[in-house]
Amino acid sequence: MKSSVTSLGLISCGLLVAGIIPGPPLLAAENVDAGSINAYAIDNMFLFIAAVLVLFMQAGFAMVEAGLNSAKNTVNILFKNMMDLSVGALLFFIIGYGLMYPGDAFTGGWFGFGGFGVSMEAPEAVGGNLHPAVDFLFQVAFAATAATIVSGAVAGRMKFEAYLIYSAVITAIIYPISGFWKWGGGWLNELGFYDFAGSLVVHALGGFAGLAAAIVLGPRIGRFNPDGSPNALPGHNLAMSTLGVFILLIGWFGFNPGSQLAIAGADNTNIVMIIATNTLLAAAAGAVFAMLAAWTVFKKPDLTMAMNGVLGGLVGITANCDSVTYNEAIIIGAVAGILIVAGVKLLDMLKIDDPVGAWPVHGLNGIWGGIATGIFGGHPIVAQIIGSIAIPLWGFATMFVLFLILKAAGILRVSRDEEMKGLDISEHEEEAYHGFQIFSNQ
Repeated sequence: MKSSVTSLGLISCGLLVAGIIPGPPLLAAENVDAGSINAYAIDNMFLFIAAVLVLFMQAGFAMVEAGLNSAKNTVNILFKNMMDLSVGALLFFIIGYGLMYPGDAFTGGWFGFGGFGVSMEAPEAVGGNLHPAVDFLFQVAFAATAATIVSGAVAGRMKFEAYLIYSAVITAIIYPISGFWKWGGGWLNELGFYDFAGSLVVHALGGFAGLAAAIVLGPRIGRFNPDGSPNALPGHNLAMSTLGVFILLIGWFGFNPGSQLAIAGADNTNIVMIIATNTLLAAAAGAVFAMLAAWTVFKKPDLTMAMNGVLGGLVGITANCDSVTYNEAIIIGAVAGILIVAGVKLLDMLKIDDPVGAWPVHGLNGIWGGIATGIFGGHPIVAQIIGSIAIPLWGFATMFVLFLILKAAGILRVSRDEEMKGLDISEHEEEAYHGFQIFSNQ
């Protein structure tokens, strides 16, 4: 058998050489640039992996939010996070991507539309060129992140149908429009505003949308006493939340380094590694200084403050991770950690109920990231201030109006009885922990 196979192989080779059997098409040497093709493949694979890491952050958000809330609302929170990605991916594909990247014809503008859907046409295979499909995957992961920030701020009291409407509006329209202002070449970009990976474009937008929702909804039952003093409503599973924070930290190494959009070549490789290191240093500083600030204020080290300190440090460094030194990244993270505690205290003073600290983490520290980019990153401070006002204001104002409309329509907040029973049963007739009896007055 071995000799027969060998003989057939020799015969086939002979026929191939003679031209009787056609071989694979040969490209002229002058038309082949292996280096460019490899760089194209490496850059696209790099962004694909980054996109997967950012998509994985949805699991982190779901776990953080579920663990920091009552067990009776777990299904509802997990469901909202799943729909943020699912509804968001479809709508961002259909309309959002075209609003965010309308093309050069709208450079410097406030609004544009480049058409429905995403192109399947491959670009020239050279380093730095991205296939539209991988660019969409990366961008839609950011859109889902902006949307899901609100889920924690409204936990335990918003009707599921209202949340679906909100999620659809922010991913299809609100996020893409303000995203265009910077990343699509709009007026903020022309002004010189800089936001490398989205402290403002993604996080502040979602954080201030969450603030608007929390204000219109009002606090959970029992969150504040008649005299205005706050009551702690502890989460049911801090192990789940802590694991979620670690998942978010890992995912952020897709979020920030991936925003370089290329890794082929020495310059790209070098800056990606600096971005990654700045990301970790800011997160670590955020955790340490949030712990110290909470320890000073509350007289005990608080795990939830340290967890949000990690996230606050990550949000603060996201706008400037390519523009600052390691020491400056530590300073940015340290300030972010302190702002976490200050932001939580401010919300308590204003009697605004934000169960997971979405506004201190994403809203307040999103603004800090934008300002820090001017202070430490060398970017025009006036442009940074304008962008740090415009995007949060856009997110807050548009969502405030939307939530008022939903409230007027009677579909925003569940009833008192439904809230006391828990949204898992009242909204979904499902239990996250079937077989366990959960007694709670929260």
